[in-house]
Amino acid sequence: MTATADKSATGAPAPVETVTLTIDDVQVTVPKGTLVIRAAERVGIEIPRFCDHPLLEPVGACRQCLVEVATPDREGNVRPMPKPQASCTLEATPGMVVRTASTSPVADKAQEGIMEFLLMNHPLDCPVCDKGGECPLQNQAMSNGRPDSRFIDVKRVFRKPLPVSTEILLDRERCVLCQRCTRFSDEIAGDAFIALQERGAHQQIGRFDVDVLGFAHEGVDGEDDGAGTAAEPTTGDAARTPDGTPFASYFSGNTIQICPVGALTNASYRFRARPFDLVSTPGIAEHDSSGAAIRVDHRRGTVMRRLAGDDPVVNEEWITDKDRFAFQWQSAPDRITTPLVREDGELRPASWVEALELAAEGLAAARERGGVGVLPGGRLTVEDAQAWSRFARTVLGSDDVDQRARVHSAEEAAFLAHAVAGTGIGVTFGDLEHAPLVLLAGLEAEEEGGYLFLRLRKAVRTNGLRVLGLAPFASRGLRRLHGTLLASAPGREAEWLGAVAAKAGGGLLPADLPADDARAIADAAAGLSEPGAVILVGERLAGSPGAYTAVQTLAAATGARVAWVPRRAGERGGLDAGLLPGLLPGGRPLTDPAARAEVARAWGVDEATLPATPGRDLTGILAGLEDGSLGGALVGGLELADLPDPAAARRALAAAGFVVSLEVRASEATTFADIVLPVAPPVERAGAWVSWEGRVRAFPQALESAALPDHRVLTALAAQAGVPFDAGVVFPAWTGARADAPASEPADLPRLEPGTVVLASWHLLLDDGALQDGEPHLAGTAKRPVARLSAGTAAAVDVFDGDQVTVSTERGSLTLPVVVTEMVDHVVWLPLASKGCRVHDTLGASPGDVVHIAAATSPDHRGNGGAA
Repeated sequence: MTATADKSATGAPAPVETVTLTIDDVQVTVPKGTLVIRAAERVGIEIPRFCDHPLLEPVGACRQCLVEVATPDREGNVRPMPKPQASCTLEATPGMVVRTASTSPVADKAQEGIMEFLLMNHPLDCPVCDKGGECPLQNQAMSNGRPDSRFIDVKRVFRKPLPVSTEILLDRERCVLCQRCTRFSDEIAGDAFIALQERGAHQQIGRFDVDVLGFAHEGVDGEDDGAGTAAEPTTGDAARTPDGTPFASYFSGNTIQICPVGALTNASYRFRARPFDLVSTPGIAEHDSSGAAIRVDHRRGTVMRRLAGDDPVVNEEWITDKDRFAFQWQSAPDRITTPLVREDGELRPASWVEALELAAEGLAAARERGGVGVLPGGRLTVEDAQAWSRFARTVLGSDDVDQRARVHSAEEAAFLAHAVAGTGIGVTFGDLEHAPLVLLAGLEAEEEGGYLFLRLRKAVRTNGLRVLGLAPFASRGLRRLHGTLLASAPGREAEWLGAVAAKAGGGLLPADLPADDARAIADAAAGLSEPGAVILVGERLAGSPGAYTAVQTLAAATGARVAWVPRRAGERGGLDAGLLPGLLPGGRPLTDPAARAEVARAWGVDEATLPATPGRDLTGILAGLEDGSLGGALVGGLELADLPDPAAARRALAAAGFVVSLEVRASEATTFADIVLPVAPPVERAGAWVSWEGRVRAFPQALESAALPDHRVLTALAAQAGVPFDAGVVFPAWTGARADAPASEPADLPRLEPGTVVLASWHLLLDDGALQDGEPHLAGTAKRPVARLSAGTAAAVDVFDGDQVTVSTERGSLTLPVVVTEMVDHVVWLPLASKGCRVHDTLGASPGDVVHIAAATSPDHRGNGGAA
């Protein structure tokens, strides 16, 4: 029997072979290869299970899903199998007859026996267990277990809780050895952060335990001190395997959610609430641009925990630990709840009426003095971004607007306006899953893409996706994707991309090119020319002259699709709303007469009120504030330490004539503000993010609150200024001529003197960001900052693995432990914004800049390196 599925390459439906079986006297037809437990789900027949999970490979570990099975023999006689079978590992076959516990005494007795076995050592602590009330073991013990226990011996007991990390706690005696957590670790995350240990009666799930596994005599630290022994730095308190691999992961919280008992719990949530006391609201994670679905559980106006939502199209059932645990920032003690007005040099509380009146007057005066620079940050929802864009153009008459609170360039702005803004859904997670090859250009998927890394890893494992990474070294994330490194120093990305484009176009490579590089270029050109290949572009390319131009050239030469993956959740929506100089909503060029007329009609203003020429970018705005050519600034959600030159930003805001700040919490920006207007965090308002795919991800309000979102504050401010304002205007994509494509040349390579190297850097997923405040357990799992050097570069300054090296500029210096890494020579890599290593703030440098390195001079610097 056959059915139809996806269309083949010729456009005709591809046949899918099916099989028909009977389950509890119900006939069901399913695709060949379907597991019996899945076939039962199709017709609404419930089979109990613990180890089975639709996104994990079948393992048959718990045996709770035993069913009675009969299959036809060669003569067609249906004969029962001698013993009950695990339905989670058994594929359906034609003519198979399955009976579950509902219709089979044999299956019912088998399931009762398994349940009795699982409960032998399980503690009777349901009243205090975090899983109580949402526990599959509780439910199935009632529906498929015996009414009483025959076990009279002493139950197995372990020390509890065992910290798998500072965030994840393990109660081993509750574990039923379903192995969901270890399979997630191996199959989905690719991280060794939890493992199955020992065998028989001593078998247990846990982190690496030298006492259990018998490695203590080999010089490996015991489990209690949590110290590491390898040269790679890792999370603060994670244990290590004998080869030095840390038991740490950015995705470890998923094991808590899929654990069918209360064996794995969260240090922050433990013993804080019962599941039946919580109110659940769907949400969208705000920490990256993946748009992951989450569930917000709250009680009495306080968020108690966040879980992964079930969204097969986007994040399936997985989220990062940052999305799961980093939510305390929304209710931090420094939360601003009332408007603030500066008087006699100090901010004092004020009414909304007073604050709005003073803000409108001050901004009007600043506009007359030269104009107002608008810096909204990159964390706005779609509604707020549209309001900021309209407020800047109509109320302030300014095109000096830039949401990029990071390294940026005019070339990047041209690329975004030409190829990304207002283009709607482009490359999707599904496209990545079926792509033959993905090139990560200026993008570290695990650190900067959140869930994106897991979807790439799934494609690598299931569909044979090949991943190329353009970076100074192969990170652990790239290695777990089995990726190939295109080794490029910062600033040389355009050369690599140009060489691949030339090879794809039939050009010749330079004769003196190293053989390994020539092979890598040829392989990349061939792979990107395959149908469905994708280039994922990160925001780091903004600091590499000519790189975005080269991406466009490469895409044209190979036919590969291009997608831009920013870090912040609001950057794609802000781009569509026109939060860049020279760009109106929907990708409309500011200088296009038809685009201007269309926007003016929609906004209900005279076209002449719109700015006539493209304005300044972030660097230009800060320079204008400092030299007085701009009269004031309107800022929101801006962390000055994240900017390319924080010192210049501080000078600019200090010199600004008038500053209005829209903030959730007190920040460094509010210390320079004349008026501070409080706005609502995501949990206290409804809204939508636009993911890197271009997909609109709406979320409802979870907590009742009187706090106002940005668009309502700006609407009130516009009314105070006497300007008609409707923040709800939504623009369709622009169908006219788009902005010109970028056309920049690669910059000359910097000249390196002895003792100088090129700086490489990017954000780690868990760093010193403001949205991770208030969660010390999560902070304990962040990677320690290190300086990565090649062996040759390290030897040139006489440092070795574990030594301390000082990286310095005229602005300042950072001293960090060295990790010798196989990477490009004459380059030092530092985490961009980790605790104890704020590159922009301390060094005043950006990736691609030249910095000095030298061995640290302290007498005790050797041997203090940590891991990664």
